[in-house]
This record gives sequence, C-alpha cells and structure tokens, in this order.
Amino acid sequence: MGSSRSSKFVIFLLLLMIALVGSSCSYYNRVMARMNLVDGAQAYNERKFDEAIEKFHRAVEYDPEGNTLESKTAQLFLARTLHSLYAGNRRDKQKAEMAIEEYRKALPGFLRETAENKAALDAAPGDEKLLSTYEKNKNIVGSIVSAIGSLYENLQQDDKWQNWQKQSAENTQLPGTVRANAYVAMAAKKYDCANEISDDDAVKKTVNKGGEQVFEFTKPAEEADFAKLKKCVQEGTAYIDEAIKLHGESDSAWSYKASMLVQSMRIAEMEGNSAEKEKFKKDSEEAKAKFEELAKIRREKEEEAARKAAEKVGGEAKGGDKKDASDAKKEESGSKENK
Repeated sequence: MGSSRSSKFVIFLLLLMIALVGSSCSYYNRVMARMNLVDGAQAYNERKFDEAIEKFHRAVEYDPEGNTLESKTAQLFLARTLHSLYAGNRRDKQKAEMAIEEYRKALPGFLRETAENKAALDAAPGDEKLLSTYEKNKNIVGSIVSAIGSLYENLQQDDKWQNWQKQSAENTQLPGTVRANAYVAMAAKKYDCANEISDDDAVKKTVNKGGEQVFEFTKPAEEADFAKLKKCVQEGTAYIDEAIKLHGESDSAWSYKASMLVQSMRIAEMEGNSAEKEKFKKDSEEAKAKFEELAKIRREKEEEAARKAAEKVGGEAKGGDKKDASDAKKEESGSKENK
C-alpha cells in the first residue's frame, strides 16, 4: 500500500517537473525572441542590415510557427528589411525573392490573429480596444498581401502576380477589404488593357460637332483588337463588381467602376448603339460621384486621425515640459533648503 502511494507520488513529481520545464522553456524562448527582435530593430535603425537580418532570423527560430507576437513581428520585420534592401537596389532580385518567401511565412500568423480578433469583436462589438487591435492586424495582413503583389510586379513575373491576386481575391480567410483590393488590382490591369486599345489615335478621333471639339470612337481596324477590348472590359467589370460587393466603401473600387463604364460607353459608340452609350454615360457619372463622395470621407478621416495624432504628441510634449518644470522647482527648493 505504502509502495503504491510512493510510486504515484514519484510519477506526480515527474509530471510536475516536465510541466515546469516546458513552461520555463516557452518563457525562455519568448524572452530570447524579444531580445533578438529589439536588437534587430536597433541594427536596422543604424542601417546595419546584415546584422538586423541575422537577429530577426534568430528571433523567428525560437517560434517558427509564429504563435507569439515576438516571432510574428520578427518574421514581418525580416521580410520588410529584405524588401527595403531590394527597393534600394532593384538589380538585387534575389532579395526580392527572399522577401516574398518571408512575407508568405509571416502571413499565416497575422491571419490567425486577425481571425481571433474578429471573433472576439463579434462577441463584444462595442469594445474599442478590440476594434483597434482588429483594425491594426487587418491592416498588417493587407500590407503583406499588397507587398507580395508589388514584388511580383516589380520582378515582372506577370503570371505569378496574376495567380497571387486571384488567390488573394478568392481566399475567404482574408478580410473582405483585402480581397476587394486584390479584385481592384486585377480590374486595374484589365482597364489598362482596354484603354490601350480605345485610346489609340486610330480609334479615338477628335471631330468638330456644332462648333465644339469632341472625341469620336470607331472600331479598331483589326477585329481581334475589338474582341480583346470587349473581353478586357467584361472581365474588368466582373472584377470590380466583386470588389464592391466585398467593400462597397472603397473609393478606389468606385473609381475603377466609373472608368470601366466609360470603356463600355466607348464600345457602345463603336457599335452604333446610342441608347446603350447614354445608359453607360449616366451610370459612369453616378459611379464617379460615388467615388468623389467616398474619397472625401476617406480624406476627412485621415485628416482627423492626423490631427488626433498631432494632439497626442503635443500633449505628451507638454506633459514632459510640465514634469521638467516640476523637477526643476523641486531641485531649486532642495537647493534652498540645503543652504
């Protein structure tokens, strides 16, 4: 009986020791990751980029899965450091490829945290702190997705760019705003494709009507070009409609919506369809008005945020001045007492 109790006690002690060691190891890893993250940031600020990359790598190694804030942040900083080095030397394409790889590693951790933030916010919709955290992580996710697309574009890897934007647009794990931006990016390419054809001098001619100089649009000489124009407008319109479904308050989406409607208006004129032309013209003007309204709201929000940030900085500076003045008075008082 006594032997049985003794054995159970020994097993209990072993399990306790394992739990404590595991907890200690996790804590140690987090501390070391944080230390390397701070050292890496300092090295980056001092433009010691190789050292910064090494420190960020070390921070990530303590938690490769990106479960802690320290490792996620280090992974992101590593990607951004490589991206900055490529931006400073566009001939160093290897840095761009490395940055893409590190951005891809960083994305799942922030995506997971954003989903957790959203679930918490849904449970407590009035919590401003949760909202702020969710918006911050959502913006980070958006910046990562955008950075990868930008690097593919800079590397002129069109197929990879297209695949990345398509994957991002269709990825239901991504926030709606991020998916909308991917659709807008694809729509922008289709607009460029269409405008290159419809804005050509052989198609877009200046004529005099009623004493007024106006543009007149005629079909391209090649039927293949006209078919391409229609296809680009059709696909671009589909993309932008998806973007608006996901994020109807995007002024960028409404700007391209107006532009695609103008292209549709040009096609209607080329086909001699006056009724369709007038309809697309009216729709494009409405979309343009919507874009201008949303752009104004966005600018006002940005200005308000900048004002609040300036006030906060000013308040902190005044608080520091008051503290300095208070400390000076205390020193002066102490000096008088000593006399």
